[in-house]
Amino acid sequence: MEKKGSNVGVSFYAFFKNKNDQPEILMEAARWWIETHQLDHFEKAEKIKSMIKAGV
Repeated sequence: MEKKGSNVGVSFYAFFKNKNDQPEILMEAARWWIETHQLDHFEKAEKIKSMIKAGV
């Protein structure tokens, strides 16, 4: 966000390496992102940062 600005988008995949070596945690993040909060595949990074800081 520092380099690309507050308009940059992010996917929950951004929190993981480019391989599926922690499938349980990946699915937990997917459920939080898709099922719980019904977020789009890409969201504004600032929005996700605010949600995580708020403990949503």
